[in-house]
Amino acid sequence: MDFLILFSSLFPLLYAAAAAAEPCSVSNCGKNEVPIRFPFHQLQNCGYPGFNLGCRSQNTIFLELPYSGEFYVRDINYLDQQIQLYDPDDCLPRRLLSLNLSASPFLTVFHQNYTFLSCPTQITKSRFTTIGCLSNTTHSVLATSSISLANRMASSSCRIITTLPIPVSWPIKSEEEFTAELDDDIQLTWYAPECGECETQGGTCGLKRNSSEEIECSYLPKPSQRSGGLQVFRIICLSIAVPALACAIGIAVFACCLDNRRRAGVNPAQRNNSPAAVLPQPMVVVAGLDESTIESYEKLVLGESRRIPGPNDGTCPICLSEYLTKDTIRCIPECKHCFHADCIDEWLRMNTTCPVCRNNPSAEDANPHTDPV
Repeated sequence: MDFLILFSSLFPLLYAAAAAAEPCSVSNCGKNEVPIRFPFHQLQNCGYPGFNLGCRSQNTIFLELPYSGEFYVRDINYLDQQIQLYDPDDCLPRRLLSLNLSASPFLTVFHQNYTFLSCPTQITKSRFTTIGCLSNTTHSVLATSSISLANRMASSSCRIITTLPIPVSWPIKSEEEFTAELDDDIQLTWYAPECGECETQGGTCGLKRNSSEEIECSYLPKPSQRSGGLQVFRIICLSIAVPALACAIGIAVFACCLDNRRRAGVNPAQRNNSPAAVLPQPMVVVAGLDESTIESYEKLVLGESRRIPGPNDGTCPICLSEYLTKDTIRCIPECKHCFHADCIDEWLRMNTTCPVCRNNPSAEDANPHTDPV
C-alpha cells in the first residue's frame, strides 16, 4: 500500500515536469502573428529593460513610449533590429508633432526635416495636398520638406507651426511640394542589446542567468524540434509511470483479496487464540535485461562527422541532448534506434523494449564491438 501511495504522488510530479514549458519561449498576442521574444517580452525577467510590450483583447500589440504615449506594433524585424509602429487613432501626423524618444531605447532609422504650416482653407482648397486629420473647415494643415516653399507660403497668409525631424522609411530629395504621406508607419531601431550577429548565425539572444542586462547567444533546436523532444519525454514518462502505477494497484488488490480469504477460512475461536499472521510485503520486480545482453548490443564512438546509422537524427531521444564528437552511443538491433550508451543502458536495466518504437529487441545479430563513426 505504501508503494501505491508513493506512485500516486510521484505520477503528477512526473507529468507536471514533462508538461512544463520554457518560461521565456516565443509568445504571441492572441491571433496576432508577430512573434514576441527577446529583447521584447510580456513576462518579467524575460526581456530587456525598456522593451516591455502589452497585448490588447483585439489581438493587437502595443508599445508604450515614455514621453510619446502608446503606439500599436505592426511588425518586428529581429534580424535588422527594427520595429514598425502605427497610431491607434489613425492620425500619425498629430503624434509626430510631439514625438520624443529620449527616454526610450529606440532611435529613428532615418529622419528628415519637415515644416508644418496652417493656412486658410479657402486658399489651400483644391490647390495643395493637406493633412486631413489635422485640418478643419477654416484652417488646413500642410507639411513640406522644402524650406523655400515653406517660407514663400509663410510670407503670404499662412503661419509656420513648427519645423522638426520626422521619422521616414527612406530620406528623399527635397521637392517643392506639400505631402500627405506622413501617415506611414514609424520605423524605429535599437542598438542595445546587440543581437544582430547572434540572429544572423541562427542563435537565440537572451539574458545571462542572474543578470539584468548582460546577454548571451545560445544555439537551441527550432521550436518544432523542442516541442517534438518534449513530446518524446512525455511519452517516456508516461510509459514508465502508468505501467508501474497499474502494477502497484494490482498488487495492492491481490494482497487485500488474499488477506480477506485467509480471514474467512479461520473460525472466531482460532482467530482469537492464534497469533497475528504477518503477511509478506509484496515485492516489485523490475524485469529488465541482464548486463551481458545489454553489452551485446552494438556500441559506436562518434567521429568528427557525428553520423548516426539507422533511422536516427542528431539528438538522443532519452536525454534530448545533441550528439557530440567522441560520444559513445549504443544501437538496439532490429529497429536500429540509437541512444547515448549511458541513457539506453539505464533504460534496458529496467525495461526490455526500445523506448522509441516499443519493439522487444533480441541479442541476435548484436555486435559487441565499439567502432568510431
